Amino acid sequence: MSTSREPLVGQSVPRVHAPRLLRGEGHYVDDIDEAGVLHAAVVRSTTAHGRVTRFDASAALDGDGAAALVLGPDAIDELLSPIPASWCLPGQSADTVDPQARILRYVGQPIGLVVAESRALAEDLAERVAVETEPLPAVTGIDAALAPDAPLVHPDVADNIAGVIHFGDPHEELDGVFASAPHVVERRLRVQRVSHSPMEPRGVLAEWIPATRRLTVHSSTQSAHAVRRELAATLRLRMDQVRVVAPDVGGSFGGKVTLYVDEALVCLAATVLGRRVKWVEDRTENLTASYQGRGQQAVARLALDGDGRFLALHADVHGDLGAFAIQAGSGPFQVTGLALEGPYRFERAGATVTGVHTNTVPTGAYRGYGMQEASWIRERLVTEAARELGMDPVELRLLNMIGPDLMPYTTRTGLTYDSGDYPAALRRAAELAAAHRRESDDTVRRGTAVTSSVEITGFAPTALLEMFGIDWSGWESARVRVNHDGTVTVFAGVAAVGQGIETTLAQIVANQLDVPLDWVVVELGDTDTTPYSDLSSQASRALTLAGGALVRAAERMEERMRLLAAAALGVEPADVGRKDGVFDAVGRTITWAEVAARGWKGWGRPDRDHIRLEETVDFDPPALTFAYSAHGAAVAVDVETGRVGVEDYWTVNDSGVLVNPAVAAGQITGGVAQGLGIALLEEAVHDPVTGHPLTTGYGGYCLPAAGDVPRVRIEDRVTASAMIPGGFKGLGEGGAIPPPATVANAVADAIPGIGSRLTATPLSPDRVWKAIEDTRNDRDQQGPAAEEGIVRG
Repeated sequence: MSTSREPLVGQSVPRVHAPRLLRGEGHYVDDIDEAGVLHAAVVRSTTAHGRVTRFDASAALDGDGAAALVLGPDAIDELLSPIPASWCLPGQSADTVDPQARILRYVGQPIGLVVAESRALAEDLAERVAVETEPLPAVTGIDAALAPDAPLVHPDVADNIAGVIHFGDPHEELDGVFASAPHVVERRLRVQRVSHSPMEPRGVLAEWIPATRRLTVHSSTQSAHAVRRELAATLRLRMDQVRVVAPDVGGSFGGKVTLYVDEALVCLAATVLGRRVKWVEDRTENLTASYQGRGQQAVARLALDGDGRFLALHADVHGDLGAFAIQAGSGPFQVTGLALEGPYRFERAGATVTGVHTNTVPTGAYRGYGMQEASWIRERLVTEAARELGMDPVELRLLNMIGPDLMPYTTRTGLTYDSGDYPAALRRAAELAAAHRRESDDTVRRGTAVTSSVEITGFAPTALLEMFGIDWSGWESARVRVNHDGTVTVFAGVAAVGQGIETTLAQIVANQLDVPLDWVVVELGDTDTTPYSDLSSQASRALTLAGGALVRAAERMEERMRLLAAAALGVEPADVGRKDGVFDAVGRTITWAEVAARGWKGWGRPDRDHIRLEETVDFDPPALTFAYSAHGAAVAVDVETGRVGVEDYWTVNDSGVLVNPAVAAGQITGGVAQGLGIALLEEAVHDPVTGHPLTTGYGGYCLPAAGDVPRVRIEDRVTASAMIPGGFKGLGEGGAIPPPATVANAVADAIPGIGSRLTATPLSPDRVWKAIEDTRNDRDQQGPAAEEGIVRG
């Protein structure tokens, strides 16, 4: 065992789990021993809207190689209860995910399950199931769903609006400011639907043991405890009958935070058969039937006075929920409204958020949800305002930015920013922009831009969730155990999804206990052994809240070990010293391991009722924490093809105390890559008439490749959180939030005349080329002023 005593928090130590993954020794759902396993294939709707009139599985159940089980619509309707939604809009009528299989509301909806001896056989037999449907008119897209004569996704309600909520100042106050403002910039802005595209698709292996009447589910999930709760509800089991284990998880990005109907079907099949049943989705299912992200449009306005000071900001946000408002379906759209103001001061601000149903796969959480969309709206408006007013966009931002002297600062929508120096980050990003500016030529125009963003982290105080009626708990629990031999086991309810949380939590505990890092093992992902965690590893909270809980638990354990050492040495605790794992006093010594052994024997304990060397802390944060950043991009635009290339990218971040800068840099870089994908390439497309998904593989759904992502320069600043033990803030989503707006503003800098037309992502070559051509046509018709994009504010 190592005896190094260098401070571990703040050190870029290698990830503790990386060697086994690099050796190919990962243990994912598809790696679990298949002895005695049956395999499932999901029968899915090929109709966006309709009714199942015939479901005939006789061809799959008869003859050689027959299915072990087929669950059809009748069995699903009888045996599965709806999955409850957790985050609803006021007045939301559809507040559950209804597994009812005879009513079809999107292509890819589960309507049956076939179980057989092998995956190939199950898939073949699923194709033999004869399904006939009565098609109904489908509606795709927000505008179509809101049309007066639109088909109803849920015919039992009056329209396709799921619910509406308003944040911030009242409409009448906002309208009054806009009516009298010297300058108003208004744009209709859109963010496309996207796929999560994790390296590992979703998968479950479920086992029901009739003798114990207990269900064990291995699931590729980032929220094991939430899935357990939802499974118990939909399968009508007691909570203590369900165990969920998350083994290694190959990415999630929000797509695996909740229970899906098809996953519940696999578990239901296991209970019916009393066998182990496994299902891993294929890539087409992942792209078309797994919940998607984003899918939002807004009409947004920014009012300014004659000097460029922000007077008011308002966005009328419409979010595409898809067929159902899933567990947190409206949450991303609500976060857009809450986070709209970002790092700026406004005399008035607000957002009206409307959830809209369409005959498409539901949308839900996606990395940086709501905040990327808010950044897109706000930062595009600010840059457009600067262009229209003839101001430098950086100076306009600085003129209106919240300074450190105003912290803590409460926005008009009610968020209270805790700490930080937003202007300093923006100034540094602007300095880097000047260094990255390159020359243009006749066919390639180059530009740079910087934007600012605030990231909601540490989500969320339980009292805040209760106030908003969000059916989750926000507290986090963690446990530290010193074993008989002095080694340390850490238990936390958060999940590892590739973000390096096993390493950073181990660093926190090893640092606090002053033991070598390789003495500490972190146990995650098993609802039978880990503390309860409702939200787990989502919303930039895992390290912040689990880390904060572990700081306190380790502090208590350190004090207990010192008391035990003092009892063994016959001195007062204040007289005990420690160096390299050895306690000493008055010339006598005892090692850490010897103290641990005495502790488990119950020798010398100061507290007669507290014997086990375990400390558990339940930590409920007093408030949200807020990280922030300034991002910059340098782009090259080919005016003949419309292709946008990102030549340089840089970030200046403040995420509180960094436990492991290398892990933090990996999170930021990965987030930037995803943000660039949304900015330039990715879009999940549905046929506007039939509702059929058109991007069913990576031939049509374009992910960023190595050549699309430049080396990202990262600079860190540290403002420790005063509310979180350890001073941590989250950063898991910060890299993904600003890139679309940053890239679009850089394109507008490269070709100023098209700025007003950069209103939708992705900025694909055809979209940029059309903006260039439309601007040229306007120039030909109206003269040079149109090319510059100078219009009245």
